[in-house]
Amino acid sequence: MTAALAARGPDGEGAWSDGRRALGHRRLRIIDLSERGAQPMVDEALGLAIAFNGCIYNYRELRRELRRAGYSFVSSSDTEVLLKGYHHWGEAVLERLLGMFAFVLCEAASGRTLLVRDRLGVKPLYLAEPPGERAVRVASTLPALLAGGGVDGDIDPVALHHYLSWHSVVPAPHTILAGVRKLAPATVLTIERDGARRERRFWEPRFEPGEERRDEREDWPALVREQLRAAVQRRMVADVPVGVLLSGGIDSSVIVGLLAEAGQSGLQTFSIGFPDGAGRRGDEFEFSDLVAREFATSHQRLRVGLDELADALPLAIEAMSEPMVSHDNVAFYLLSREVARSVKVVQSGQGADEVFAGYHWYPPLQHARAEEQVEAYQRAFADRDHEQIAALLAPPLRLPADVSREFVAEHFDRAGAQRPLERALRLDQQVMLAEDPVKRIDNMSMAHGLEARTPFLDHELVELAARCPAELKLAQGGKGVLKDAARGIVPDAVIDRPKGYFPVPGLVRLEGPVLELARDALTSARARQRGLWDRVRLRTLLAEPNDHLTPSGANELWQIALLEQWLAVHAL
Repeated sequence: MTAALAARGPDGEGAWSDGRRALGHRRLRIIDLSERGAQPMVDEALGLAIAFNGCIYNYRELRRELRRAGYSFVSSSDTEVLLKGYHHWGEAVLERLLGMFAFVLCEAASGRTLLVRDRLGVKPLYLAEPPGERAVRVASTLPALLAGGGVDGDIDPVALHHYLSWHSVVPAPHTILAGVRKLAPATVLTIERDGARRERRFWEPRFEPGEERRDEREDWPALVREQLRAAVQRRMVADVPVGVLLSGGIDSSVIVGLLAEAGQSGLQTFSIGFPDGAGRRGDEFEFSDLVAREFATSHQRLRVGLDELADALPLAIEAMSEPMVSHDNVAFYLLSREVARSVKVVQSGQGADEVFAGYHWYPPLQHARAEEQVEAYQRAFADRDHEQIAALLAPPLRLPADVSREFVAEHFDRAGAQRPLERALRLDQQVMLAEDPVKRIDNMSMAHGLEARTPFLDHELVELAARCPAELKLAQGGKGVLKDAARGIVPDAVIDRPKGYFPVPGLVRLEGPVLELARDALTSARARQRGLWDRVRLRTLLAEPNDHLTPSGANELWQIALLEQWLAVHAL
């Protein structure tokens, strides 16, 4: 299993076992580059062992607290701080952590094992319980669990319904495979020696903006600016250089601007572009170049041709822990491959749209009535409704209930968010974000041993944004309060430009080798044997590969072909 994680941790490996439990680890050296920071980390005196993925940005402050409490340290790593912090504070240490993390921690005396995933799900954690084994396997990727053997590789029909509803989003605990589950964000799963389990969420922000005084309303851009400044600075913690993925949009540009404001010089920034196609621009170099010039960064542009795109697609699909249809997966894969030659850590702008209401489906929810809210969300966000999903699937996989709509309704009904817009923002931040853009950047960057950090997912910034009045977020076409916070930091031309998306036109209009790959995946002997799709509908899509787009403009044939290709790559 650890061999399957080698790309994520190319700098070292280790293993530990107490006879009943075993931990394996592949290391990416970013903090404490010495062997003293190696994992799994074991403290015999405290009776604890841990395997940890991620970074604790405030580990130095926590280490000072622990030293005052009498603890000594043999390394300068954040892993040792996490281990001893747990010994000192117990599970309450989670409330003190600023960072992204997924870890397994074993107690010797009690036999207890803890599985933990960070608040926004930036770092993944997958689980499998193979039939006939009284055991739980855990890994940072789904393919690592498959490498261990014995995993049920059948398609989960509920997950497939979600996949087809929300452009491949499959909320925890489901994955596309019946035999693999994943820990939800902000969750602790405790497994006792006798196998008893308990699960709890350790973070639940409230999406209930209060009534603000007029002078307080005027302070919101300043509040956002200060909290984002802190989030960006936290993510510079490393013993190696940190760069920035610079798309040219406001989100990544303000990261660069804040670092320049703080005196960061020689900052390395990176952008990618593709040929134009399908009526779309294939790059945003005009704006990324503007920002790079403004702040005198050491900037690299990567321009990718269609042949290179086609060659990289199978590699990007292989790097996916779960099938993901977003066009920019391959863009992040190729960009990360290039960036990893220069740096081991980057900051990236993922999450700003979900946190500050930048997407087109938020305004319709602002004034939606309670009885309309689920329908309004699904109408704006979903690729297909229940009937369209049934028409696409083979009869045995058609579900009687609209499980995706039910999922949205149940999430909206939870306490802590009173109005439809806040409920949609909460759903997107706690579910959709972790299962699409966050998973995408983690999978594609870590495939090259590159760690991506996302300051817009700083949990204190998310909590602040949740309290911000909705009209301030929706202003100026979306992300209004962030745009106001960015003024004076980045050029107005970047702030006031039309909203862009990471463009990969070659995956909207399928032609040449990309279309051939899609057809081969859907007509292979294994795909026919699997029989996921309605035959008549599949023939239509194959005959008219570019005539059927989702409401968001994605190619329907590509969505189902990618799933088949992912299954084939993993011999399922």
